Amino acid sequence: MDAAADLDEPIPYRARTRAYYGALGYPPYRWARFDDVPFAPLRKPLPEACLALVTTAAPYQPDKGDQGPGAPYNGAAKFFTVYSGPTDSDPDLRIAHIAYDRDHTRADDPGTYFPLAALQAAEAAGRIGRVASRFHGLPTNRSQRVTIETDAPEIVRRVRADGADAAILVANCPVCHQSLALAARALEEAGLATVLMGCAKDVVEHCGVPRFLFSDFPLGNAAGRPHDRASQAATLDLALALLESATAPRTTVQSPQAWSADPSWKADYASLHRLSAEEIARRREAFESEKRKARPERRA
Repeated sequence: MDAAADLDEPIPYRARTRAYYGALGYPPYRWARFDDVPFAPLRKPLPEACLALVTTAAPYQPDKGDQGPGAPYNGAAKFFTVYSGPTDSDPDLRIAHIAYDRDHTRADDPGTYFPLAALQAAEAAGRIGRVASRFHGLPTNRSQRVTIETDAPEIVRRVRADGADAAILVANCPVCHQSLALAARALEEAGLATVLMGCAKDVVEHCGVPRFLFSDFPLGNAAGRPHDRASQAATLDLALALLESATAPRTTVQSPQAWSADPSWKADYASLHRLSAEEIARRREAFESEKRKARPERRA
């Protein structure tokens, strides 16, 4: 039997992270799950619609340590409240604060996790009416209650204030996928159509969202292959087509793009088989250290 072929399926992130953090000594995390999924049809033709962009990327903070391409996990760079920024500029957003796939991607092309340029090109081509004047940042929060009761309603308020007809939400780490799935649900309940772009299929479908564009890429590349504008444009076009075509909730479309002809990269994320007891202990201490860095910001 071809062992590599056995890996050629979506990575089971919920099971992987449960085992990984369990080995580090943490209790099992209960991922969000809903039976009912709200669904809001797109209210006007896409070439007339205003689209908002929601991200879990963080503004670069020069005083918060290494946030550059390939930087190790940096809890100090996290943000804990919804923020917004203008879309008529080129924001410096990073993802060093979250658990993207550092083994197989470097986060050195923002177009893979923040598709503002691709959206602007779609506007210029007449594919969409316009990009909303602001984009919005949603905190990556393990507390589902905080996301549901505080952060998601604030995203709804801001997207509505911008006059958007729909929103594109782009996820990065496993918890990012859950946080944005919860935000997508809130937006749809408010009558705003959404599509979530992501790489963690099991997390999103377990929670339940109206529309999901799945790219079978390493985490951090939900908007397309790095340094490949054609890949990013094609990925966005699939998301836009899904906004137009979906007729019911829990509609998932998988991108036909493949990260590699060899799927063995999928074995690496949060895999315990590569780690000694000493390395597990070291990672536990490193994780606790990053949590301590973030706590003052969380209390503020």
